[in-house]
Amino acid sequence: MSFPMLPNHNQMKKMSKENIPLQDRIIVALDVDTTDKAQEIVKRCESHIGFYKVGLQLFMASWFETVDWILDRGHKVMLDLKFFDIPETVKLAVAQVNNRGVSLATIHGNDAIIRAALEARGDMKLLAVTVLTSFGEEDMRAMGMTQSVSDLVFFRARRALELGCDGVVSSGMEAGRLKTELGEKLLIVTPGIRPGANTMDPADDQKRVVTAGMAVGSGADHVVVGRPITRAADPILVIETMQQDIAAALTR
Repeated sequence: MSFPMLPNHNQMKKMSKENIPLQDRIIVALDVDTTDKAQEIVKRCESHIGFYKVGLQLFMASWFETVDWILDRGHKVMLDLKFFDIPETVKLAVAQVNNRGVSLATIHGNDAIIRAALEARGDMKLLAVTVLTSFGEEDMRAMGMTQSVSDLVFFRARRALELGCDGVVSSGMEAGRLKTELGEKLLIVTPGIRPGANTMDPADDQKRVVTAGMAVGSGADHVVVGRPITRAADPILVIETMQQDIAAALTR
């Protein structure tokens, strides 16, 4: 009896990535303070983008109003509230999001929090935040930590996967290691995306940044992009450029 050959890791990586439509690769971050501003951004981008992030600022201003409006237009939502509290409170909070149509929701990567959130998870996927992209090696040293950011991200991602989390939020700098060592089952969502590798603004609050193509080419499934798109004079041009970068990375 002969058995079919299983795809190798690179083949599996390519197969997994091809299942995500290009219009869903970029999650546009609606980091604004009113529903009107958020709706304006969505209307400008929705011809090319089908996925949007609602974070703490906008959610506090509009509760589920903006979330429902985005969903009613046929788009997907990542609810980025980074739940962090005593486990029972996190469990009850996650339960409030169930059956709202949200695709992704974020929690902090603490064992007890992950377990509590998973108990309440319904039809959405949970992402554990590993290390914020505003956090760099110098911050690790300042806190007296001897391990690297990469090692800390890997440790937290591996633990989240072991506990049953659907995926993680990590920078593109760690995505390759996570995908290679933890496999395709782990969904990786990467913020800290900039249009070019050498376009860092000294005033930028993000420290571990990469381009969209670099992130997806390394293993990220989705990239979260805010200011480079939402503050652009021509957001569609920025989106198209990033999508071309992603498409090129997927063929390598």
